[in-house]
Amino acid sequence: MNGPIKLYLDEDTSNRSLIRALRYRSVDLLTAREAGLISAPDERHLEFAASVNRAVFTFNSRDFVILHTKYLEDGKHHAGIIVSNQLQVGFLLKRLLKLLNARSAKEMRDWLEYLSNWQ
Repeated sequence: MNGPIKLYLDEDTSNRSLIRALRYRSVDLLTAREAGLISAPDERHLEFAASVNRAVFTFNSRDFVILHTKYLEDGKHHAGIIVSNQLQVGFLLKRLLKLLNARSAKEMRDWLEYLSNWQ
């Protein structure tokens, strides 16, 4: 788990242009659609992402901050949660790439990261 961060994009962040741009740059990602989790509750998205060692990328900061706290309180582990405001694809791409190039999967374990910190 000390390699690069692998992403799981929930339904909100599964923008085709963003997915193409990240994959073009060889970012390992999986979308909610590819995982068969469209319309699944947030808890299921986090549970799935944790089971396959992928950090969740989401615009749903309110719910995922609560889930992060609950996971830690319950002694559960996840591969990271990255929350962001909805921004233009170019801004998201730039910030995600900065984060992905600076942190490892090990550093993201059980970590909640605000993408706004990576301007």
